Amino acid sequence: MTASPATGLGVTAARIENGTKIFGEGEAAVRALDDVTVAFDRGQFTAIMGPSGSGKSTLLHCLAGLDDLTEGHVFIGDTELGTLNDRDLTMLRRSRVGFVFQAFNLIPTLSAEENILLPLSIAGQKPDGEWFRQVVTTIGVDDRLTHRPSELSGGQQQRVAAARALVSRPDIVFADEPSGNLDSTSGAELLDFMRSAVREFGQTIVMVTHDPVAASYADRIVFLDDGAIVHEIFNPTPETVLDEMKKLGS
Repeated sequence: MTASPATGLGVTAARIENGTKIFGEGEAAVRALDDVTVAFDRGQFTAIMGPSGSGKSTLLHCLAGLDDLTEGHVFIGDTELGTLNDRDLTMLRRSRVGFVFQAFNLIPTLSAEENILLPLSIAGQKPDGEWFRQVVTTIGVDDRLTHRPSELSGGQQQRVAAARALVSRPDIVFADEPSGNLDSTSGAELLDFMRSAVREFGQTIVMVTHDPVAASYADRIVFLDDGAIVHEIFNPTPETVLDEMKKLGS
């Protein structure tokens, strides 16, 4: 398969240019990313897929500034992450980037509302009350705000984590297997919310997943294999995603 064009069709929320990531040295070196160039448009829901070990989580972590490239450049908007010191990178992640991971990472002693507002509290910022209410109502946790994580189901905890990622109106949200620990109903509810956050609120989401059904909620899917982007499709269905994954597997 031939690689697709790397530039987005609209305004770019994040991009990586000639990105290479090597773990280890010498004969033990592993090239997790191999000269990857790809852009992610604002207001788009993109899924990243590929076989195990293809580099999809590494790509996500490098885009989000959680890991450094060995070579190449990463941008959030027009800001190149490699030019930032540790403090400025932390501030950028805090103010412009949201995260939803497979592990909920909620603070057990805080209520759902306190967990959702935690990034803003750390940044010394006050929430936009109207936006907060819109997020918690849309995501379906408005009647669980006083509950602690131990009093919430897995699906409710992940929705709280998603609300936490969105409440600060970040430029982009990175999600790593966000529905991986959820049952099919809870997973579908979370993915529905993520899709509506893009379509109704103009949010930008980049999600790593191995699940064709989860990926079909996205507007676009980027496929990786052996650390390189090999294909992409738009407006996917579970069937078209599965077909592409079978091609990669062969």
